[in-house]
Amino acid sequence: MIWLIGNRGMLGSDVEVLLKRDYQPYIASDIDVDITDFKALRDFIARSDVSWIINCSAYTAVDNAEDERDKTFAINADGAHNIACVAAAAGAALVHVSTDYVFDGEKSEPYLEEDTPNPIGVYGLSKLAGERHVASAMGRYFIIRTAWLYGHRGNNFVRTMLRLFSERDEVRVVADQWGSPTFTKDLAAAIISIISGNSTRYGIYHFTNEGRTTWYDFAREIYTLARNYRRVDREVRIIPITTEEYPTKVKRPRNSYLSKDKIRRVMGIECRDWRDALEEYVREMTSHPPADFSPMPPNPPEGGLFGL
Repeated sequence: MIWLIGNRGMLGSDVEVLLKRDYQPYIASDIDVDITDFKALRDFIARSDVSWIINCSAYTAVDNAEDERDKTFAINADGAHNIACVAAAAGAALVHVSTDYVFDGEKSEPYLEEDTPNPIGVYGLSKLAGERHVASAMGRYFIIRTAWLYGHRGNNFVRTMLRLFSERDEVRVVADQWGSPTFTKDLAAAIISIISGNSTRYGIYHFTNEGRTTWYDFAREIYTLARNYRRVDREVRIIPITTEEYPTKVKRPRNSYLSKDKIRRVMGIECRDWRDALEEYVREMTSHPPADFSPMPPNPPEGGLFGL
């Protein structure tokens, strides 16, 4: 039995789709089972014979985290620790999702799993604390760091750009931050692959779609595909700007490019090119727009402002 935590979120909802597709026996929870409440977690798992736990829950509001430090650490650090302790007591393996924000972005080469973390904000600090809590509480864990997520539920950079392209003649996007966009469907497939194979190659892994780009070039590709699939029918000028021209409360990692060599070599999991994944996403948005999209904020951000 698999326990999926955070099944209503952007990533968790895609994981649940695959669990249903593969007829995997699973139970699911979201805010109805508070991960900051150890007893609630223990009571929930007691009802089922769980052998795997997938933790897709997280506090991801990067800027708000600076003002809500206690809440952020309660969810991302203490919550992760509670889940790991419950998993260990039940003899279950854990897949825990983390982030590129554990790094400071100052490295010029791709980040390896062995590189020393150095978070530069509360969100990254809380996620690193969560990783360390998991590793200290149990041995049967997979920590998967990812970056620049977008999917069919919730707010994300792609949906923000699509809305702005329909509303504005000009859109300004940061052009000096590098990383790899990641379609939640692909990350979900990687997680299910690990579980389906009953892997015991525990440890930290990186997974994103392949290829390195900037938020600006990411936005340009979104616009091109939106025009090709007739999601947008107007001319929009996309203007590259520097990080300094788009100030945010928290400094973003300049380089968020994560090496996927380990997950390929050890797990045999491939990472398709980010452009191919994005085209599939835009095509799906056009032909079968999900009915359960959550509303976007009235003034959505224009740059790289999303966490997990």
